[in-house]
Amino acid sequence: MSTSSEHRPETGCLKVSSKSSPASVAGAIAGMIKDGVSVEIQSVGAGAVNQAVKAIAISRGFLSPIGIEIYCIPAFADIVIDGEYRTAIRFTVEPRYTRGVQRPAEQQDEFDLDR
Repeated sequence: MSTSSEHRPETGCLKVSSKSSPASVAGAIAGMIKDGVSVEIQSVGAGAVNQAVKAIAISRGFLSPIGIEIYCIPAFADIVIDGEYRTAIRFTVEPRYTRGVQRPAEQQDEFDLDR
């Protein structure tokens, strides 16, 4: 019997600032999701969170036409920047494959209902 951690995809982390280009971040998100990598986006401040949310929405537009839907889990994270404690918003973005779309081979298991 396998544990859930064996089937958990690797995760890439993107740091988004208020000056980040949402289209560029969206391209990075879409590319990682296509490669089977979950994405964590970390932002500090209202402007950075705004850019991150726009990037997630844009990346959905890149992925939906090819049958990959994404979902996002927001969370707070306590981080240290230049010796100061700050609160970041961390978005975990993961794929939700629709019927007819193949998952990367390393993410398929015997209980996969989409096959």
